Amino acid sequence: MATKYELPQLPYDFNELEPVISAEIMTLHYTKHHQGYVNNLNKALEQYADLEAKQKLQEMCALLPAIRFNGGGHINHSIFWTNLLPEKKGGGVIQNGKLKDQIVKDFGSFEAFVELMSAKATALQGSGWSWLGFSKDMKRLGVCTCDNQDPLSMKGLIPLLGIDVWEHAYYLQYKNVRADYVKAIWKIVNWKNIEERFSDAVKA
Repeated sequence: MATKYELPQLPYDFNELEPVISAEIMTLHYTKHHQGYVNNLNKALEQYADLEAKQKLQEMCALLPAIRFNGGGHINHSIFWTNLLPEKKGGGVIQNGKLKDQIVKDFGSFEAFVELMSAKATALQGSGWSWLGFSKDMKRLGVCTCDNQDPLSMKGLIPLLGIDVWEHAYYLQYKNVRADYVKAIWKIVNWKNIEERFSDAVKA
């Protein structure tokens, strides 16, 4: 395998998202869970390349779920870390501009969008993600959920903002009250990052 995937550099220290996300959760989430996805992805891809060289198609197909799960985990978390910003550095504040205008156009108001995405995140059964994405075909924003670590691209949307609602993202701090975690995370959303993603998605 020519390329090995690695953890992206975090743009803040583990404790900088407190009190919304504790340093303990951030440390475990990044160094254990995300690192685990990267390690398992590299392992699966290495095995896949070896099987491909031997033309063992059945065994290659059997590895696809592991590549999808761990690859999705790496993709999703790499976006998630950039979607967050310490409150003291401007997290949670969306500026007037093209993204906010599009949100109002597609959801009626910014508040209605937050309510919808929060409701979907809270109601998701089991583990997964709630996403704000952009549809190139429809030229509009959409909110949907993805099970487990499925990437949003599988639903034809370009990911802009993701909320991780796996229990490892919040349980140590919020216990089983996922709604409190979802409500709090809006205080540290990095809207500048999401605006940049939106701009790139529109141009793509």
